[in-house]
Amino acid sequence: MRYSLITVLLALSAYAAAPDPKAVERGKQQFQQACGFCHGNDATGARGPDLVRSALVNRDQDGKLIGPAVKNGRPDKGMPAFAYTDAQLSDLAAFLHQQVRAALDSNSVPRDYPVEKLATGNADAGKAYFFGAGHCDSCHSPTGDLAGIAKRYSPINLESRFLYPRGARRSVTVTLPSGEQVSGTLAQIDEFNVALRDGTGWYRSWARDQVKVEVHDPLDKHRELLYQYTDTDMHNLFTYLETLK
Repeated sequence: MRYSLITVLLALSAYAAAPDPKAVERGKQQFQQACGFCHGNDATGARGPDLVRSALVNRDQDGKLIGPAVKNGRPDKGMPAFAYTDAQLSDLAAFLHQQVRAALDSNSVPRDYPVEKLATGNADAGKAYFFGAGHCDSCHSPTGDLAGIAKRYSPINLESRFLYPRGARRSVTVTLPSGEQVSGTLAQIDEFNVALRDGTGWYRSWARDQVKVEVHDPLDKHRELLYQYTDTDMHNLFTYLETLK
């Protein structure tokens, strides 16, 4: 049996951090009030499509795809636009991601799923993508940090690591009204405040409207690629990475 790409994405999304339970509950209430009639109260479909197995939902990170779809609507498919705040859109995304995670209980790719059923692409094409359109070589090297990577991780873990990267901490540079710049590890950011820990370990925070903020996320490129990969790119790249033993 070979799993479809959507099923693989469903399984890999389990490696992402679990949504905040309070945000999930708020999102659930909003969803059931505004969206449940068409998509079902559990988001598995009714008059409208199943969102748990939606490619858009499974490719989404932090509401970047879900938010615009909800805000703008899809008039050609009968879906109205919703004037939700960013916080409400974030809650809706949290609920949908939690529904995806719940689906894994009964529909997941086993962690020991055999490589021959995942590595269905073309390794040469994957290598060309790595050094070409994907620009993976700007950060990684098959003879450096990726040497032997296919031995270090099981196939499903390896696929999850390049599709849903995690672990690297975001940094931030805050420019004060005086022009002074303070940099450190991002501790917290929202519409009102930004906080960091500087090189000495001190926790510092400012009101967002009083400073300029520049966030640096080393995983941004991976997240951007998630929206750019075609199914073929994804399978080819994984098949190439499996040759790095």
